[in-house]
Amino acid sequence: MEKYPPETHGQRKRRRDCVGSWQARYRDPAGQQKAKNFTKKGDADDFLDDVRTRVRRRTYNDPKRGEITLTAWWDMWWPAQPPRAVTTTNRKLSNWTAHIEPKWGKWRLCDLEYMELQGWLTREVKGHHTRKKVLELLNAMLRGAVKDGKRIPFNPAAEIEIEAPPKKHADDLRPPSREQCASIREHTPMYYRPLLVFLEQTGLRWGEATGLRWGNVDLEAKHFKVKEVLSEDKGTLFRKPAPKSTAGFRTVPLTPDAIAAVLTMVGRWRPADTVSPFGDGKDLHADELIFRGPQGGVLTRHNFRRTWIPAIQGAGLARQVTNPETGRDEWWPRVHDLRHVFATWLKDLGVQEKEAQTILGHDRGSKVTWIYQHSPEDVAAQVLEMMAPAPPPVRTLRAV
Repeated sequence: MEKYPPETHGQRKRRRDCVGSWQARYRDPAGQQKAKNFTKKGDADDFLDDVRTRVRRRTYNDPKRGEITLTAWWDMWWPAQPPRAVTTTNRKLSNWTAHIEPKWGKWRLCDLEYMELQGWLTREVKGHHTRKKVLELLNAMLRGAVKDGKRIPFNPAAEIEIEAPPKKHADDLRPPSREQCASIREHTPMYYRPLLVFLEQTGLRWGEATGLRWGNVDLEAKHFKVKEVLSEDKGTLFRKPAPKSTAGFRTVPLTPDAIAAVLTMVGRWRPADTVSPFGDGKDLHADELIFRGPQGGVLTRHNFRRTWIPAIQGAGLARQVTNPETGRDEWWPRVHDLRHVFATWLKDLGVQEKEAQTILGHDRGSKVTWIYQHSPEDVAAQVLEMMAPAPPPVRTLRAV
């Protein structure tokens, strides 16, 4: 009572419970002694044979290491991940906070099972793209738990399946024709027409075009270099020191129409021919950009959407479809479809797939073939002409 007075009883460490007549003692791979109690000697012997074999084969995992919650594991796993792009990082954080943590955050790693995870992903997570990204993050977390000293013996999410993406008819994938693009430009305010011509003639992505600086254009050589991209995350614009992939660093030729579009915007804004370095702590250096908003600032997708939708409606091409998975309204054609128009134009000109891949900035040529290069609208008529050619016209005599 002198050593442990009554007021300190709640602070004393609990002694290890010894339930059972037999205690199987062993050492883990780190040399620390472990023990487990059994009521029968045979059970203790069987356990020792099994655990010692796993220790020798380096397949041993301490069950207690898997008893932490998924939230506790996230706090350990996430800070150790390599740095990623800002948009990728925020997307993963959003998937964790919105989907995984509310459902599984309080669960222990050792309690997660395949069937429960599969049912949750199928019934409660909506949208194919969201399911794919959520499963990608959960898989990475549980793979890390397997690698980290065998916290769990296997990854219960490794065999989870998701449904195939929703099918779309070829009409929904086909980009507008060049004649339709001209009609859209006619219903677009004069200020934005050079931008639409430039997108159609170069096949640039939105961020690559709006981030193009006058210092990266060489009119004498009739080309320009794609060295950076403007990106947006949670309403904040920032310069990204690399395009979408390594193949995005490329040299793109300038057609006469594209040169005329560039000169129109250069004559309007007189951009500086410098290329400011990254990380200088200043703004986006809009004074170096070729394509800007009407007030001279950086051109954003959200603002241009207010111009694009009335233009496609005025041209009689607009088609509004509600996405059955997300419930969002989608419009056809999109601004990005101008990139598809450019790729299809390259195909019609007979440009080889490898060259088209380089100009568009893709790592794999197959992506160019299957996604961007679309067949002409009259392909069915062409096949019918080969299968059942029309009879030759009947020749008649004519008096002279």
